[in-house]
Amino acid sequence: EVQLQASGGGLVQAGGSLRLSCATAGFTFDDYAIAWFRQAPGKEREELACASSSDTTYSNSVEGRFTTSRDSAKNAVYLEIDSLKPEDTAVYYCAAQLLGGHNYGYWGQGTQVTVSS
Repeated sequence: EVQLQASGGGLVQAGGSLRLSCATAGFTFDDYAIAWFRQAPGKEREELACASSSDTTYSNSVEGRFTTSRDSAKNAVYLEIDSLKPEDTAVYYCAAQLLGGHNYGYWGQGTQVTVSS
């Protein structure tokens, strides 16, 4: 069974940092790209970053404050967010896409990040 579980969210003050984790299971980790998305209340879901075993890309909106990394030994992906802003408040999700595929077929449940001013 494919599983993705995002964790590490919480309440943090503006200017702080947070590291989110995405634990995965049930598929060959290196065969998939893992992306991070977020969705704020009343807004559309936004892709933030994507990491495969050979490449990492970021959305233009990320502004250099987000860093994603992979740990193949743990089948996990991380998203570090620096200089948090209140507008970063959202539910953050990780999702998996088979390399060469066209959509993210597997999604985690999401973790809430709330940034207070």
